[in-house]
Amino acid sequence: MGEQQQVAIWTSMPGQRSPPRASAQNMPRLRDDERINSSTSSLVFVGVMTAQKYLDTRAKAVYETWGRELPGKIAFFSSESSTVPDNCPDLPLVPLPRVDDTYPPQKKSFMMLQYMWSNFGDRFEWFLRADDDVYVRTDRLETLLRSVDSRRAMYIGQAGRGNSEEFGLLSLDYDENFCMGGPGVVLSRETLRRIVPHIKYCLRHLYTTHEDVELGRCVKKYAGIPCTWSYEMQSILYHNSSGAQAFTGNLKKKEVHRAITLHPVKSPPHMYRLHNYMRGLQIQALQQERLHLHRDIRTMAQELGVNPDTLKNYEMVEDLRLFPVDPNSDNYPGDTDVLGVPASLSSFKPTTSDEVIPWGFLSRLEYSLTDSNPRRRIHSDIKEGLEDITREVMASINSCSRQRGRVVEERSALYGYRRVNSYGADTILDLLLVYRKYRGRKVTLPVRRHVYLHQHFTGLEIRETVNGVEVEPYQRSDDTSIHHLFHGGFLNLNFNYQEEEDLVRGKTINFILPLSGRYEIFQRFLKNYEEICLTVGEKTSLLVVLYQQKNENSYNKTIDLIERLKHTYRGVSIDVLPVSGEFSRARALDTGVSKLQPDDLTLFIDVDIVFTNSALNRIRLNTLLGRRIYFPIVFSQYSPQMVYGEAGKQDRFTINEISGHWRQYGFGIVSLYKRDYVTIGGLDLSIQGWGKEDVEFYEKAVKSGLDVFRAADRHLVHVYHEIECSRELANLQYSMCMGSKADTYAGVETLSDMIYNNPDILRFAKERRQKRTNNPAG
Repeated sequence: MGEQQQVAIWTSMPGQRSPPRASAQNMPRLRDDERINSSTSSLVFVGVMTAQKYLDTRAKAVYETWGRELPGKIAFFSSESSTVPDNCPDLPLVPLPRVDDTYPPQKKSFMMLQYMWSNFGDRFEWFLRADDDVYVRTDRLETLLRSVDSRRAMYIGQAGRGNSEEFGLLSLDYDENFCMGGPGVVLSRETLRRIVPHIKYCLRHLYTTHEDVELGRCVKKYAGIPCTWSYEMQSILYHNSSGAQAFTGNLKKKEVHRAITLHPVKSPPHMYRLHNYMRGLQIQALQQERLHLHRDIRTMAQELGVNPDTLKNYEMVEDLRLFPVDPNSDNYPGDTDVLGVPASLSSFKPTTSDEVIPWGFLSRLEYSLTDSNPRRRIHSDIKEGLEDITREVMASINSCSRQRGRVVEERSALYGYRRVNSYGADTILDLLLVYRKYRGRKVTLPVRRHVYLHQHFTGLEIRETVNGVEVEPYQRSDDTSIHHLFHGGFLNLNFNYQEEEDLVRGKTINFILPLSGRYEIFQRFLKNYEEICLTVGEKTSLLVVLYQQKNENSYNKTIDLIERLKHTYRGVSIDVLPVSGEFSRARALDTGVSKLQPDDLTLFIDVDIVFTNSALNRIRLNTLLGRRIYFPIVFSQYSPQMVYGEAGKQDRFTINEISGHWRQYGFGIVSLYKRDYVTIGGLDLSIQGWGKEDVEFYEKAVKSGLDVFRAADRHLVHVYHEIECSRELANLQYSMCMGSKADTYAGVETLSDMIYNNPDILRFAKERRQKRTNNPAG
């Protein structure tokens, strides 16, 4: 229908003048040869109804997310006075003549359809009427539309007849319905061709204030078809009744995963968030497809007798390589020898008994032989992974449910087993399901099924950041393999080239060490500091906040020791800050921070800690000004005499369950910038003596809005020492101190061996329990 027909419609309406031509801006340009079925970009034209006040927010978000990935074109339709927003100058906008932004938008909806037919009717197979608060999964929309004959009159959407209050008041016959506008309405070209000549009549005969109801009435009258009567449409064109709170929480839900459109997304930031999540799902699908292709290549290589090691440079015919890119380039699709391993619970084959990987048992708790705590709660990452597995398994089971006339619903996971090997994660689940047959003889039965699942690793990906900003990867002329990238080992992060070395090692770490007495322990700390920092020229400084110990004459000896070291290494930054009063770790650290500049990188450390230069590199990398605070998890040694007997000797950096444990609830070692310390509000200076100040500070850091990063560091070790808990401490501090003291003796395995090998211990415990039972007052 041409422009003259459009004008004729308007001039025939009494009391109105012919409107000027809509001054569309940034409208998609189509080549003359682009017609129906001529290209992948002519499948669907999307018209988004919006308003002037939403152009720079909702409309912009739609255009910059799913609007750019359509197998077709998109335009935004608004009131006559609307203009393109400054923050999105390329937004394709159609200000409709004689149309305003009042609600309900019947006139806007019908005039939008007329414009779409007049200007693009011969260019597209399908036309989608959408709101500015709907999200469309364009890849799934394309799959749906290409499976339907667009030459037929089709009116696709979520069928409705009004809510309970409106039922019977919308002038609909018993067999009539309408497609609800929120989740989106799809019209075939034939449907639009039939109704556009009658838009004048439909506009003049409105029975309700609902735009989608009136569109459905018009389609039924002139195209002769109702909205799709399909139960499936409720899930693929999904409307969430939570209003403004819809899709603001967890997106890992079956409703989100199986939908084509999601409505409503009222907040633009959540539109971008939802789009990023959907792109993540697409990445997962592509990674899975890559695995399938590698498995096909590996299988074919075995059939042809080709050595998998030669596939990197294998030529199928002369001058035609299987992989046309260099194995060391970023575009290399991965090693078939690793990624092509078939999905199996026996992919990893141990050659010795030590290589056998035990299974962890999952029920309400997790039972694991590989953890220091064999019975523990199921951690959030494992719980989330199990939910992902269950959701995908149920989607696979129900993929053909409509054809089979049955649906299977998940009730709960009764128990399961899990392990991680060098190829991926293996999972076995016992699921309680409900089988519902709704076609023919209806049946509902509870069933149990086992799920055996292998999730393959997809390869190692590396992103390089400097001060939190991603940079282009450094290209080596000789070899770009990962073994050369991490020269000092994967966790050491000892980069090989000078440019990165300057960026990382160029940051000066300002050590702040509170100290009261303990001269011999300080000697060990200073020797470690000299070896790691001073002899190799590490950019560090050391500030010792020194208290005078009443019962130990070490104050002057400590100062002399520091002065001798400064004399040996002239020019190094080592200072002593004497303070008076009762020892307070919080006050000592706060006093030390006050001597620094706002942008100084600071490390709060204890005299019992030993470290290596690898730990210093991680401190520099993981602490970002204004963005991230680093709380490393320190490895704490058990009592050497308890673990190793009378010899009591061990390597300080021996990390295993026998030698020590990770201090997951210790927050005393922290690296941050002074500016961030001030932003958080600093330490609680009212806390005296041992403990609690680190926990309080960690809680404040978490609530500050800055990123708090925790990771185990095998090169930060707390050397064992006897813990003395003073009765003068507050109750909470005393309880924390005694708990820490108990944790330092030995591990569960060592203590259990000691008890079983010494029956007197069990006898003493039994007698003590008996006395308490007989004499409760005692």
